[in-house]
Amino acid sequence: MPTNQASAGHLLKLIRSGQATTRGELQAATGLSRSTVGHRLDQLFHAGWLRNTAGTSTGGRPSVRLEFDARHAVVLAVDLDTTHGRAAVTDLAGTVLAEHTRPLLISDGPDKVLDAVGSWLPALLGAAEVEAGAVCGIGLSVPGPVDWETGTVVQPPVMPGWDGHPVQSAMQAAFARHVGAAVAPPPVLVDNDANLMAYGEQRHHYPDCSAFALIKVSAGIGAGVVVGGEPYRGIDGGAGDIGHIRLHDRQDALCMCGSYGCLGAVASGRAIAEQLTALGIPAPSATEVREHLAAGQPDAVRLAREAGQRVGEVLVTVVTLLNPGVLVIAGDLACTPFLTGVRELLYQRAMPRTTAHLTVATSELGDRAALAGAAAMVVEHLYSPEIADARLAAAGGT
Repeated sequence: MPTNQASAGHLLKLIRSGQATTRGELQAATGLSRSTVGHRLDQLFHAGWLRNTAGTSTGGRPSVRLEFDARHAVVLAVDLDTTHGRAAVTDLAGTVLAEHTRPLLISDGPDKVLDAVGSWLPALLGAAEVEAGAVCGIGLSVPGPVDWETGTVVQPPVMPGWDGHPVQSAMQAAFARHVGAAVAPPPVLVDNDANLMAYGEQRHHYPDCSAFALIKVSAGIGAGVVVGGEPYRGIDGGAGDIGHIRLHDRQDALCMCGSYGCLGAVASGRAIAEQLTALGIPAPSATEVREHLAAGQPDAVRLAREAGQRVGEVLVTVVTLLNPGVLVIAGDLACTPFLTGVRELLYQRAMPRTTAHLTVATSELGDRAALAGAAAMVVEHLYSPEIADARLAAAGGT
């Protein structure tokens, strides 16, 4: 359904973007009459979505400016990795009000994992000092491909039992069990972790970058791309799955997907952990690899740099195709040796024109990147013009 350019949701978009923040500016931007603008704003104020703030004064009475009230509701953001889970309560600007992290095995399957997350929520909401009814939505980050339209995980190599599972309704059911049936379960949005990490990093630290890429290198390898301020997911959520690009000289490396020679089987944190263990240096997972790197363990440093070079080979094609302004390395291997390896191959083999204006950096948000992206995903969806108008209508605001 096309956006009604005169709707309350459209006015909210203008206010949130800063394009029009006074009644006069809204009239000029939309061509609506003063009374119609007033009626639309009444809807938004009644919903609690707006507040008045004092503007600048030119000598007379200060102008009254309109501002999105980021404290009128909260978001539950959940980041599931292969060996741990992290959940946070944020306001609508992404400020973390409370956070909880603990070990959690994604391989235990969706019912057990989502129920465990649900059990965290009462204490988490209590720590944030907010009521369950203030939760407007839940954003869920998972380490596998997601069909964003349906919210289902699609053929995930490291998530046994999750393929096609109704994650959204299962998360809502877990919310109802643990938070209380008296509160209607909020909508749940699900996306791939690399997509959400890219979205969080771009929005918080590179908002003016129109073509942004993030590479997550942890147990596996994935990429997230943000173009024009929006995540690019492909036709069914498969965009960015670079960990399964084949390296023809490593057909001995067996990947968890069942194929041989995948980039993730050669250069991921899991692959380095296996190589270190074979050398007599215990490293059960990518987490221990990160610990060895932090301690400066020579073999870990060498292997991380070599892994960065292998990833850099693939990224030559990625940056040539996308021509991003920023390329962020994130995850357990977002460290100096790995980054050095990436830069060596990338700048050596890519055309100078491709890298002339490219910034290669490590994550600014670190472990909170996916949480930030999950929260932003919920807010941008729920307060988009079409969805905002539907919510207002459902609440009797038309």
